[in-house]
Amino acid sequence: MPQAVVFDLDYTLAVPRRDRATILEEATTATGAPSLTRESYLEAHRRNLTSETREPIFADLLKDSESDADPAAVATAYRETISEDLEPLPGVEAMLAGLHGKYRVGLLTNGPVRAQRDKLETLGWTDAFDAALVTGELEAGKPDPRAFEAIVGELGVDPADAVYVGDEIEADVRGATEAGLRAIQVLLEDGPGPDPRAVAHVEQTEIAALLPEIVADLE
Repeated sequence: MPQAVVFDLDYTLAVPRRDRATILEEATTATGAPSLTRESYLEAHRRNLTSETREPIFADLLKDSESDADPAAVATAYRETISEDLEPLPGVEAMLAGLHGKYRVGLLTNGPVRAQRDKLETLGWTDAFDAALVTGELEAGKPDPRAFEAIVGELGVDPADAVYVGDEIEADVRGATEAGLRAIQVLLEDGPGPDPRAVAHVEQTEIAALLPEIVADLE
């Protein structure tokens, strides 16, 4: 039986009320930056997983443009807009509370420190986990095994005794399984299908209702 359950944050436990492309467009417009695609942002994000803020991400995106927009200002606008839009998936707060006492409960989320810590503060989740790590604080981000080793170390459990719950195939499912954890894949409506490396799969809309039983059934 698992001793720890570790969660991804974005699209696993919390979601923005509006789509991220709209939020990104709002932030770039407000700061005079050129329009950026969601896909280009995600690529730059993956190249900058260990930073304090999103400034390196936007510096990366704007380096070849003729814009005078300040990457720090764009990063701040984007962070503040996302924080205002973020909300928990229905029932996950009660689910997290119910998992405590049965398991060690952790969080491992990719991203800059300030951005992800702000999300936890906005959600009121600064004390919701036994350990919560942001990859901006670490040597490497998911799917690097060092990120998963860091969170199980904080929780005081062996990787084989931990389950990781997340929606991304590479960062979450591949990363967790290659680090020795078992993975439960969260399936999004417009996301990838079930990955065979995951020991179980759960629809995003059903995570609060079904995940505790899924974890309890693991041996």
